[in-house]
Amino acid sequence: MSSLVVSLLHRSKVLKNNPLNDPHNRELLIYFPPSYKHSNKRYPVVYLISGFTGYGKMNMNLSSYSENIQQRLDRLIKSKKIQEMIVVMPDCFTKYGGSQYVNSTATGKYEDYLIKEIVPYVDKTFRTIPKAGARSIIGKSSGGYGAMWLGMRHPNVFGLMVTHSGDSAFEYCYMKDFPDFVVQIQKYGKGHSAVKKFINSEINYRQPKPQEFHNILNMIGMSSCYSPNPKQKEYNFDLPFDIYTAELIPQVWNRWLKYDPVRLVSKYKQNLKKLRLIFIDCGTKDEFNLQAGARIFADKLRKNGIKCYHQEFNDGHMSIQYRYDVSFKYMSDHFLYKY
Repeated sequence: MSSLVVSLLHRSKVLKNNPLNDPHNRELLIYFPPSYKHSNKRYPVVYLISGFTGYGKMNMNLSSYSENIQQRLDRLIKSKKIQEMIVVMPDCFTKYGGSQYVNSTATGKYEDYLIKEIVPYVDKTFRTIPKAGARSIIGKSSGGYGAMWLGMRHPNVFGLMVTHSGDSAFEYCYMKDFPDFVVQIQKYGKGHSAVKKFINSEINYRQPKPQEFHNILNMIGMSSCYSPNPKQKEYNFDLPFDIYTAELIPQVWNRWLKYDPVRLVSKYKQNLKKLRLIFIDCGTKDEFNLQAGARIFADKLRKNGIKCYHQEFNDGHMSIQYRYDVSFKYMSDHFLYKY
């Protein structure tokens, strides 16, 4: 028996007429374990969400010296390290690089897209165990952030939460890039018109991209999610700092902090206590200082009487998909397998 990965076109009502005019019909990849097509049994489901500038199909990328998600899951199942499960890989990419899996007036309602459309569609269409205890949300980087955000807000949808190097402790992972941004954006002009010019001239397929492309895009992407502003004339979000001096703008920065997982533990304490699994890890050499956020998040969970598993490993932020060997084992051990 062999596994199967199916690509479906999901027609979204939630994403229709989104602010960026991104496609509302999205490719949805689903991994079915080897026994799925030969049995009538139901399976737990993992929702694997992607990092910034990523989307579901990229999990299937082939590489000479590493496994894609199908190869990894097949190996883990064959070696009996994990139980069989369905893995859903959605597309939440936006023109600005990503959605952070939140509802935003600048990008679209991607939280609603997953919670109100994708999860119900998968449960209705396939042989899942349609219970929170048999449903996990997992991601890396911005996907890890999305796992924390969705897990703590929707424990009746996702009963397991796994975050690999997820964005948290915003003052450590984002603020260090503010001074660089104000210098880099000057290449495109002065003031807010420079940001508009970058959006119009660089967010396309033209290559090569300038060296500063990712840092500028990341700041645009995060601002569009955490501080959207439809009234902004040049674009539809607020930057959390002065575009010339990089001085923090407290009223905007405070809007960002309302999305910071380490600042949300107390607010969602009762929700977090409902989860069957909270798994957190990060490399000690993470280039975005996310090991600090992981430590703070785990510490706050424990101080609030919430059980979690927190691990560190000797690596950075990139190419750490091998950590899925660890987290999928944790999910397999904590799933509810009864319908």
